[in-house]
Formats: sequence, structure tokens, C-alpha cells
Amino acid sequence: MDTLPAALAEGTEAEVMYQFVSMAPPSIKSRLQIATTRIGGGVALSVGNDPTGFWSKALGFGFAEPVTRDLIGRVVDFYRTQDSKGAVFQLAPAVLPPNWDEICAEYGLRSDSYWVKLAAQVEDFWAGQSTLRVSPVDPESTLEWATVTFRGFGMPEDGFAEMLAGSVNNPDVRPFAAWDGDTMVATGTLFAHGEIGSLNAGATLPGHRNQGAQSALLATRAEEAAKAGCRWLIAETGLPAQGESNPSLNNLLRAGFRPLYSRRNWIWRPDAA
Repeated sequence: MDTLPAALAEGTEAEVMYQFVSMAPPSIKSRLQIATTRIGGGVALSVGNDPTGFWSKALGFGFAEPVTRDLIGRVVDFYRTQDSKGAVFQLAPAVLPPNWDEICAEYGLRSDSYWVKLAAQVEDFWAGQSTLRVSPVDPESTLEWATVTFRGFGMPEDGFAEMLAGSVNNPDVRPFAAWDGDTMVATGTLFAHGEIGSLNAGATLPGHRNQGAQSALLATRAEEAAKAGCRWLIAETGLPAQGESNPSLNNLLRAGFRPLYSRRNWIWRPDAA
């Protein structure tokens, strides 16, 4: 297999996102108004009390069953049932049907930014270096790891850190961090899913950027993925506008990742249709 099929790339991303949200403790689910479901081979996540809108998303569709008006309608019905303020639909370009524009018009889906999906065979990965110490996060430090992750992304921490920390109860979700002395300053996660290792949630505190932390975290997680029997590494990040740059994308390209495709985000709002 010289090229990673989109079904594996999308399915793995959908599963890790499902774990990040669905493993939240019951009290946090109630507080953040979390609901999750599986529909037509994909997942739909609703986080009602999320001011960023990042965590309410639907992805992984188009492989177990085709993307149709009915399928999108079932997903939209889930969000309406949850009184969701909105959601992001993330669909690989290859699964969009010929009548996608009509479906978007019917359900009020609006085109938005692009993400780029990347992959690398484990043996093609190029390790980075850093003076910072990088290692797996022990169970006692998972809440700190989750807090640093959200702080690095500039996202709300209260409640969301507890949500993310709950995901490590799944042994396939493996948290890593970089330390400056005794201070945790950067984080990243490996989701080992069969032959696929998803590298995600890479964040660095503002005062410790440009010190190679993410390159070193990529290298450590890639090594761990190889030990777990993964043949492929995947990642996704925002596609920068023309003339702009995304440091995360640059780090991945330097490490040997290659773009599989660009994927547009589609925004749904309850009052759009």
C-alpha cells in the first residue's frame, strides 16, 4: 500500500475525535452539554457549551455508506435534537456526491476554511531534535497535560481539560509532553489505531515556541507508533491562506509527511435552512 486510502485516514481521525469527547466524565458531559453518536459509519459530536465551536463536528462519513441527502439529514437531525448552536462537517473531497451543492442548500451548509490531511510511512519519517526533554505523560499528570494543551491552543481550559484528560482511559490514546526543566511546556498525542498512528493535539505554550518542541514530540510519537505496529502516520492541520504560513504544517512537511488532500470545512447553523 503505497498511498494511504482516505477511508483509513478519515476513519482514524473520526475515532480519535470521538474518544477525545465521548470519554469525558459524566459530570463534565453534563456541564459542557456533550452528546456523541455514530451515524452511517461516521461520528457526530455535539458540545453545547463550547464558545469556540471547535468540538461540535461531524466527520468520517462517505465510506461505510455514501454521502446522500438522507445521511446528512440524519446528522443534522442529531444536532437539532441536541439544540446545538452549530457544527462543522468535515468530509473528504472524494466522498462528496455530484449533488453536494443541492444538499448544502437544503440543509444550510456553508463552505469555510480548508484543512490539509497528511500522511507518512513510518520508515519515511525524519526525526527532529530539541534541547527539551520529551517523554510519555504519567497518569498523575494527565490533567496538567490536557490543561497545557488547551492553554497552548489559546482555548478555554475549564471543563475542557477534564474532558480531554478522560480520553487517556482508552489505552490507544497516548499523551506525550515536552518539559523545560520541571515545567511542562508542550504536548502532543498519539492515537494508535491498528496500522495507523494519528499524531494530533500538538500545542506549545507561547513562551516556549521555536525551540523544537513539536519536532521532538513528532519524533517521539513516531517512534512509539512504530513500536505499536503502526505502518502509517497521519495528521491534519489548517491550510494557510496564500502568502501566509502555518508552523504546524511546516513541521509536518519537514518530518516527511506529504499531503493526501485538502478538505473543506462546511459550517451548519440551526437557522441557516
